[in-house]
Parts: sequence; C-alpha cells; structure tokens
Amino acid sequence: MLTPRTARIQRKTSETDIDLSLVLDGSGTCQTETGIGFFDHMLTALARHSLFDLNVACRGDLDIDAHHTVEDVGICLGQALARALGDRAGIARFGSSCVPMDEALARAVVDLSGRPYLVYNAAFSEEMIGAFPTALSPEFFRSVADHARITLHIDLLRGENAHHGVEAIFKAVARALRQATEHDPRVTGVPSTKGVL
Repeated sequence: MLTPRTARIQRKTSETDIDLSLVLDGSGTCQTETGIGFFDHMLTALARHSLFDLNVACRGDLDIDAHHTVEDVGICLGQALARALGDRAGIARFGSSCVPMDEALARAVVDLSGRPYLVYNAAFSEEMIGAFPTALSPEFFRSVADHARITLHIDLLRGENAHHGVEAIFKAVARALRQATEHDPRVTGVPSTKGVL
C-alpha cells in the first residue's frame, strides 16, 4: 500500500500569514482564501485539473498590492509539493499538457528533476485581471518551481484575452503535474540514472 503523499506548510512573515495543505492523490477539491478573487479561481482550477486536494488560507498585505500574497503562496505550494513527493521514488517524473480555452492555447512541460528552473513565455496586453496583475503569473510559477525543485516550461502559444490565457496556463500546468506525480508501477526506485532526484 502506498504511503499517503501529503504536506502542510505554515509560513508567517511580516507580509503574509499562510496555512497550506496539499494531498497529491486527491480528487481535486479546493478551499482557498487569499483575498484575490481571480487568484483563488486559478488555484481552484489548478487543484481540479491536477486532482490534488488543496487548502490555502492566506492573510497578506493586500493594502500594498498582491505581489507578496501570490509569490508567498507559490513558495508554500512549492514546499508542499517537494515534501509530499518525498524521495520521488516510483513517479512518472515527466509530464506535459496542452490546454485550450477559447482562442487561447497553453502548453506546460514539467520535470520533477530536483533542479529548479522556469521558462515562462507568455505576454499579455492587459495588465490586470480583476485584482490580479498578469505580471504575477510568472512570479507564482517561479516560486513553485524554485521551492518544489522542478523544471517547468510554460508557453502561451496563442491568445488575446488575458483571463483565457492565464487560465489555460494554470490548467496546463495542473495536467502536467498530475501526469508527472503519478505512480508508475513499472518504475523501481527513483526515475533517474543518478539514483537520486
């Protein structure tokens, strides 16, 4: 029987106070309260399409702006992913997905390599989606990649509407993570010639 892959991260700074829990082998349920409506919408989509169970409670300095909240939730999610994956034995390791949303098409490719790296190729003419600055999308994924120790490539292949583009990106990342984190019964130990990830 597989050990439950779960993690809880509690992180408090002068800018944010976050309590985040993650279940990798979940059903896609999500409860999130960050104070940023569109960001909550994206975290819910991420959980739903990865089939991770995710709970996020964040009190941030939104009187300044959304940056610290989005970045710090990314840090906590990355730390939770790393902790829940453990030694990463028996996983598929790689995942990729292309997701359309109306005119937008996003691609995400992930390697749970132990090496943090983000390539983010997306540009938006709209600076804001509700209270969410589009410039914070790469900041979120950079925090996740750095703290989960994963390589993540994101490309918005086409798209005119920022809401559609960012949502397609979150869903593509979710589907790629779902694929990469799944157990593969044919994998013995860590899926690396080095013997460690």
